[in-house]
Parts: sequence; C-alpha cells; structure tokens
Amino acid sequence: MTALPKTYRRVVLVNRPPGEPAESDFRIEEVPMPEPRHGEVLVKVAYLSLDPYQRGRMRDAASYSAPVGLGEVMTGGTVGEVVKSSNPRFAVGDVVEDRLGWQEYAIGGAASMRKVDPALAPISTANGVLGMPGMTAYFGLLDVGQPKPGETIVVSAASGAVGQVVGQIGRIMGCRVVGIAGGAKKCAFVKDELGFDACIDYKAEKDLDAALRAACPNGIDVYFDNVGGDITDAVIRNINFFARLALCGAISQYNATGPSMGPRLMGTFVGKRARAQGFIVTDFAGRYEPAMRQMGEWIRSGKLKYREDVVQGIDKAPRAFIGLLRGENFGKLLVKM
Repeated sequence: MTALPKTYRRVVLVNRPPGEPAESDFRIEEVPMPEPRHGEVLVKVAYLSLDPYQRGRMRDAASYSAPVGLGEVMTGGTVGEVVKSSNPRFAVGDVVEDRLGWQEYAIGGAASMRKVDPALAPISTANGVLGMPGMTAYFGLLDVGQPKPGETIVVSAASGAVGQVVGQIGRIMGCRVVGIAGGAKKCAFVKDELGFDACIDYKAEKDLDAALRAACPNGIDVYFDNVGGDITDAVIRNINFFARLALCGAISQYNATGPSMGPRLMGTFVGKRARAQGFIVTDFAGRYEPAMRQMGEWIRSGKLKYREDVVQGIDKAPRAFIGLLRGENFGKLLVKM
C-alpha cells in the first residue's frame, strides 16, 4: 500500500454571504492527516458532490438540518475508498458513500455510511443517479407526485442531477414529460438523449405561459419543482384540476436577500383542488435499498441515462459551487479529487 501523505486539503466556511456566495467565503486549508479511532475509518475521497442544498447550510437559520459553523468543513456527499479501518463493518479497500464534506480525506464510520459496489456502475454514481439526487427524483416523483399513465409531467432544471432522472422515470411510467432548462444545448440533451417529449428553454422564451400551453396541450398534472420563482408561477397558472406539485427546491431564490415580488397564486390551489407538498429525501431513507435496485435495473436496461459534470481538484470546489447556483453546470456536478 502506498504511504499516505502527512497532510491533506479541505474547504471551510469563513463567511455567511447575504446574497450570492463569493470564493472569499471559503478557505482552503492544509491540515494534518487524522488517525481513525475505535469504530472509525479513514476515507480517501474520490468524488465530492456539489448540490443546491449546500447554499442553505451556509445560513445561520433554522432549517431541517443544522448550518455549517464558521471555520467548519463545508458539508457535502462523498464517495471514496477506506484506507484505514478501526471499524469491523468496513475493510481497507471498501468503497463507501457518506456526507463527509469538502475534503480530500475524512474520518467516517457512522451508521449513515454505506458500501458501494463498483461492479454495478462507476462509483461517481453513488453521489448522483444511484445516490441522494437519484433517490430525490425517485421518491419525489413516485411518492409525492404520484403520476398516472397518460398524465403530463413538467420538471424544472430538467438537465440537472435530479431533473434528468425525474423526467426519465416519468417516461417509464407512461407519462408525457416536458422539461424546462436554460439554453439550447441543455434542451437538446433533455429531448434528444433523455427522451423527454419536449423541453422549453426558459432563457429564450419571452412568454413562458404560451410555451407551456403549447408543450402541454392537455394541461399539467404533475410538477416537479427544483427552481421556484417566475418559472413555478407560470407552471401553476397552467395546472389541471387535482394536480400534484412536488416541491424539491427553489434554486432561483437561494441567493435572494429578501422575498421576491410576484403573483400570489395560492387561490389557484383552491379552485383546482391541487396539492403542493414539500419533501426531503431522507424522509424515505428506510426504502433506499429497493429503490436503488430498481434504478440499477433501469440503468442496465438502457431506460435510464445520466450525465455528469466533473471538475478536477478540491481547490475548484468553491468556484464550481457558485456556478451551480447560476445554472452553469450541465448534469450532476462533481469534484474529482
């Protein structure tokens, strides 16, 4: 076995930005290599997952999870190899996934850590289609959205880590699927490679309502919301009676310094008898295993495809994360160590 380095790099949070984060809100540190204690393992991180929810962790505000403390390692999902073990559940050489943060090496071993089988798919998928984003898509659509064959599903951020999976599952369920994405290349990928029935380029459309009516001639039965804001307002104006809205995220609002002005559409839910439900993927943690088996079968059969956007090196994580919040990524955003 190759000797381990004496130090490693990690990214810590140093400021709480009121609006869009800057690279100066993070600091890259070089620190001594830790030694696992009883029940712990040392993991050499291979991939770090960058996700919109991490913006919320930068705020010192009440939420479903505690914020990252100033001077603490930024939170984030990781997949990597166990290089030292003092935990009987894990052996040196095991590939594992857990939320170990923005760092090249990390101490793990908690109950949340799971083994990853490299024979099933590239290990990067443990942070994507076969990890938290994939489970978010699976349960958010099937349990919250409850699509029925022949219905119309609209998904925003359709080329992103969650959206691309949502749309493909919708097609597997026999639904018409319409994506919303930013840019001609993303829309071409969503429609031509992933098999969505249509994709609306919100950056090019001057009248999003008209574009939705054209793409959804029978109205909208299920909306999987990743963005919030004006896009969601337009979708709500076009929902059917008894529509279901799965509220996954609102990335368009994450850097806002105050509430945005806009139409107040709650009355639509009364007249249409529609239902909007927020959810967190960990609500379904007890059912991950069978869901991942199903997802794996869809990948092997060619029914489910995925795209990754990979940047190289922990030092690129802050800039890549800022780009994610601007919509600059194309697919599941990962940092390869």
